[in-house]
Amino acid sequence: MEELLAEVVSVLVTVVEACGAAVIIIGAVWAFVRFVYAGLRERSTSAFVPVRLTLGRFLALGLEFQLASDVLRTAVAPSFRELGQLAAVAAIRTALNYFLGKEIAEERRQVAEEHERGRAVPDPTDLARGRTV
Repeated sequence: MEELLAEVVSVLVTVVEACGAAVIIIGAVWAFVRFVYAGLRERSTSAFVPVRLTLGRFLALGLEFQLASDVLRTAVAPSFRELGQLAAVAAIRTALNYFLGKEIAEERRQVAEEHERGRAVPDPTDLARGRTV
């Protein structure tokens, strides 16, 4: 019974890791396309802030999937070594996610401040929905 559970969890780990990788790849491609479009359309650096915010969101979500796969990997009779590795990986990914979240929040705050000052900086959520200012 434990062997069957181990096989099922192994398949689930692969699926969740693939989902995380897909989220990151899709986010990178999406951000690159928006980067090229913004670069051709506007020559200001403020046009790239929403692109960075979007990429940051994709990276954070992809990291969450990767962390979930690590947790699944140690779900079936983990050894102390595997638990230690999970703790280290979880700490690193959690720290990355934390600092990425802080950077996203700071960029959002800067966009909001610039928008309030009357600059033509579009709201990142509007750009994600295809609306422009």
